[in-house]
Amino acid sequence: MILSLITADLRYQRLETTRSVLDTLGAPIYWLADLPVRLRDWGEEHLQSRAEIQEENERLTRENLVLQGRSQQMAALQAENVRLRALLNSTAMLRDDVLVAELVGVSPDPVRHQLVLNKGERDGVFVGQPLIDADGLMGQIVEVSSGTSRALLITDATHSIPVQVNRNGVRAIAEGTGSLGALEIRHVSATTDIQVGDLLETSGLGGRFPGGYPVAVVTEIDRDPGKMFAHVVARPSAALDRSRHILLVFATHSTDASPEP
Repeated sequence: MILSLITADLRYQRLETTRSVLDTLGAPIYWLADLPVRLRDWGEEHLQSRAEIQEENERLTRENLVLQGRSQQMAALQAENVRLRALLNSTAMLRDDVLVAELVGVSPDPVRHQLVLNKGERDGVFVGQPLIDADGLMGQIVEVSSGTSRALLITDATHSIPVQVNRNGVRAIAEGTGSLGALEIRHVSATTDIQVGDLLETSGLGGRFPGGYPVAVVTEIDRDPGKMFAHVVARPSAALDRSRHILLVFATHSTDASPEP
């Protein structure tokens, strides 16, 4: 009995050893046989992940574009609010009544510096009415219809305005040059006390514009000893090429005037 058990145990150990060797030799065969399934599962997993990543990337790109667009709009609204606050602050320093108007068009002719406003005769707008922004004088109304009006800027080549130097009261005539960034001061004697940096303001002479509104700042003076008059160039104080909202001035002493551009 004991001998049979020992014999069976030895036989079992031999079979176990043989089975282990066979399993070891057969492992690569099993791995190769299972390889197509593994490759299929790996491909499906990674291809699905790549598609999801691409889809998420496209979604994030769209959201980023939307946010950028909204950010630009918010920046524009913020800048407009700043300009409106500046206009409101400037009205507190005015002696005259004003009406806020919005720019709705510009002249297609580059030679003519004209604006179209959304206020007209029904709003009390009249020909010759001055218009200003937060920084200075912009021009005057030259045409009026029921709901709109047309304004001529001070830089138009056909426009001129009596001014005076804020520092000493020297009077002169500022004329448009056809450039939004420059006015010419004509008929200024070469010996006149005028300096670069002087502020030119409306003098109130002629009945076109009320006095005291900033017009331009002197930027260049050319005194030729051989000429009687100096050549003076000034930069307009108003933001002629940027203002969207402007103020129409109702000056009681200028409403009866009949100004000409």
